Amino acid sequence: MKLIPTKLDLSKADKTYYSATNRPALVHLDALSYLSIADKGAPDGPVFANATEALYTVAYGVKGLCKKENQDFTVPKLEGLWWVESDKYALEVPREEWHWKLLIRMPDFVNRESVDSALANAIAKKKDLEQVHRVVFETLHEGACVQMMHIGPYRTEPDTIEKIHSFMKQHSFVQNGLHHEIYLSDPRKVDPSSMKTILRFPVKQQK
Repeated sequence: MKLIPTKLDLSKADKTYYSATNRPALVHLDALSYLSIADKGAPDGPVFANATEALYTVAYGVKGLCKKENQDFTVPKLEGLWWVESDKYALEVPREEWHWKLLIRMPDFVNRESVDSALANAIAKKKDLEQVHRVVFETLHEGACVQMMHIGPYRTEPDTIEKIHSFMKQHSFVQNGLHHEIYLSDPRKVDPSSMKTILRFPVKQQK
């Protein structure tokens, strides 16, 4: 009898990473591999849309190469790191000035050779996709993080972030990395009031 290869789904295999409670909580994360692309601009603008398409193009290219080696996987959820070059809160800065790094996590068996091959294929086939050549393969080690599940539209995230900051202050934590979001819901398919987004902040103990 021919065995059907299993497909790795990281959202099921790594519950710690892809789940959060409705209260702030401390988690510890190992070093993990990602495809990423960084730029600046409004999240509803053309640069962001092009970057997202470029990132997914390479991710599905990697998936295809791995599938041929009987190491298939489900392409994980989109994630984003966000920051502004200002002391102001992000919502006080024009959206066009928001900096972001979009991420798609890769399984442990993905290596730089397969990413380079997928990237070369994407560049050759998607000549109209301006940003595809800027996708990179990198490791991110956030370590200790405070996180919480945000339920609702993106515009109400400040309420959840305030709860996270209060928890950090109560436990003498200070931020030690970029604001990290994991988009569990597809805004094209889910009502804004029901969307789920993990909000995560790397932290360290305040001295």
